[in-house]
Amino acid sequence: MINVIPKKIKLLYNSLSAFKRDNLANSFQTMYQIQPSKRINKGSEVFYFEKELESLPKKFKFKEEKISTDKFIEETNTTGIIVISNDKIKYENYFLGANENTLLSSNSVCKSFVSALLGIAISEGYINSVNEPIGNYVPELKNTELEKISIKDCLQMSSGIDFDEDTDMSKMSISMLLGKPAIKYISKLKLEIQPGTLRKYSSINTEIIGEVITNATGCSLSDYLENKIWKRIGVENDAYWTLSNNKELAMGGLSISLRDYARFAKIYLNNGKFNNEQIIPSKWIEESIDIREYHLRPGVNNDSYNTFGYGYKWWIPEGNEKEFMAIGIYSQWIYINLSKNVIIVKTSAHPGFMDKDHELKTLALFRSIVGNL
Repeated sequence: MINVIPKKIKLLYNSLSAFKRDNLANSFQTMYQIQPSKRINKGSEVFYFEKELESLPKKFKFKEEKISTDKFIEETNTTGIIVISNDKIKYENYFLGANENTLLSSNSVCKSFVSALLGIAISEGYINSVNEPIGNYVPELKNTELEKISIKDCLQMSSGIDFDEDTDMSKMSISMLLGKPAIKYISKLKLEIQPGTLRKYSSINTEIIGEVITNATGCSLSDYLENKIWKRIGVENDAYWTLSNNKELAMGGLSISLRDYARFAKIYLNNGKFNNEQIIPSKWIEESIDIREYHLRPGVNNDSYNTFGYGYKWWIPEGNEKEFMAIGIYSQWIYINLSKNVIIVKTSAHPGFMDKDHELKTLALFRSIVGNL
């Protein structure tokens, strides 16, 4: 016990220091070394994108303003950006010490990976459907107000749990760093509103999904990702998943190279397939970007977390381009455009990621890039 407490305090100190403004760029390139992490091994074969390099547009338009692309990339503390069209790398660049093999923190982009794993687990029969209550798979939630929430409502950030992402997350994170499992913390929470009626972004929904997958499959999230996806899609690098109390942090714990983020996106671009092998069910991908229900659409609730629509851990903007995105704090992005067959990945260490219109500006940049291909 004498040695345990100092280790926890050291982990807490290192983790808090990692998110200081001046440390962000380095921290997001070394998070798997700062915090306990588990390796996700790559497969034996690598899929290489062809290269057909072009320049990015010098400026892009947002509202009535013309913005310098280079200035925006610099001001948002971009660490890497890659543009892929029809399996060809059109642009690739790294900044602030990163390179093509740097493992960059996913932050909440991780949530979209968890969604993919859930779709696979359902297809393999470990879980019957998204309409099942979470209490069927998470014993800690039995006999609580949360047990009858559906898996689907957690997927769509519509669980109704009384948890505020802006004010409660830091308390929960410190509790976890000091040794309290996330699910124990979550089990003490109450319902705020009827599940399935209002979308309210809350990372605990993804922690619950992580528990559902782990308990249903009997595999850790990292092992399941390794076996079902990572060894099968031609990645170049091993990845890492941050652990909290010896369990993967489902809401945001992956560290992955830029090109390998793009390889993951390629599965979604190809309707779930890699080399004609079905990795993620095509039906799951279709359902993941379905926002026909009113509370899932862009702009509802008129708050910053609802600028875009929201599916199964994917953000969907307004428009008819068949675009969807994984987004993480400090401006991590996977952008997929089905109509134009384009993938853009952008990683950053941007302290102003919550600034007004930042996400819409980033989308405007991506759309400008697509329009110039």
